Amino acid sequence: MDLDFTRAEQDFRAEVRDWLAAHSPGTLPSMDTREGFEAHRAWEELLAGARLSAVSWPPEYGGRGASLTEWLIFEEEYWAAGAPGRVTQNGIFLLAPTLMRFGTEEQRRRWLPGMAQAREVWAQAWSEPEAGSDLAALTSRAERVDGGWLLHGQKTWSSRAAYASHGFGLFRTSGTRHKGLTYFLFPLDEVAVRPIAQLDGLPGFAELFFDGVFVPDSMVLGEVGEGWRVAMATTSSERGLTLRSPGRFLATADRLVHLARDAAPVLADPVLADRAARCWIDAEAYRLHTFATARRIEAGEEIGSAASMGKVFWSELDVRMHTLAMDLLGDRAAETPWFDGFLFSLAGPIYAGTNEIQRNIIAERVLGLPR
Repeated sequence: MDLDFTRAEQDFRAEVRDWLAAHSPGTLPSMDTREGFEAHRAWEELLAGARLSAVSWPPEYGGRGASLTEWLIFEEEYWAAGAPGRVTQNGIFLLAPTLMRFGTEEQRRRWLPGMAQAREVWAQAWSEPEAGSDLAALTSRAERVDGGWLLHGQKTWSSRAAYASHGFGLFRTSGTRHKGLTYFLFPLDEVAVRPIAQLDGLPGFAELFFDGVFVPDSMVLGEVGEGWRVAMATTSSERGLTLRSPGRFLATADRLVHLARDAAPVLADPVLADRAARCWIDAEAYRLHTFATARRIEAGEEIGSAASMGKVFWSELDVRMHTLAMDLLGDRAAETPWFDGFLFSLAGPIYAGTNEIQRNIIAERVLGLPR
């Protein structure tokens, strides 16, 4: 693997670093509040004005046609600058790659520019009350009517749904289990939305209730009845490159090393020092692995089920880094931003498919072990 960056890639890094130094707002109010949601959306509109909200997209959709390698460079600079989390991540990092692959040109031109400009913010509507990790057990259904479909059922733990404008998810149109599922896009203004409070009391998720919500045929993504195949492309993005880039973990590891240097217990406890060093090494290993993966994709290969290995690695690394921060800070931890990061890290082994499920996928589909 060649990790010598070209002159163009180095120039791109410098451009992004300079722009972020001049424009990044730093910490914004929580995006799980109405005020914070709008502040994050306004920040991403500013990013879009510089064509930095979705750098790897084609220019006609709001991007600048950057390579995957350049996108990873952007992510490194973005998180190193302490820029805010992305309120548009469900759309830009999950739905958009699926639209690129399965959507019609009309759908791409309708939806992608709005995502890039943060005009439309998307919620992910996967889980149901009786179908969490077993997505194929869902019972929400779509009824065929003239010109489109009526959506019925309930979704839960829908991220960003409290304030988002649109959502995407699977509904049953025929058959059982994996067969007969269809992937739908839908506006949330016609869906009953009930926010779900997190530990901090803020609504990072919501329940969605569909009681005959009409969507036209133009809001079916992919073929009717082929939703499982389309959804697996979304989960590959969720577990692989796009949702959690190495830049996020490199920035956390750097802050953790500085915290460890300033913490008196490290001077007397080599075990703490070793844990800090291991976190930094693992963040760098994830970086190198991801750049290697990007090079393979650029050469025409696909990640496939191997994306599950990255998901297990980055989610457990995030927990280890924030757990160490809690140990270093002691009684002061709850008064720092590290505490919010720690609480969020605990969700990592659960969302995007539990790590128990990911290990089964790795065993069966990557290693070829028997079921």
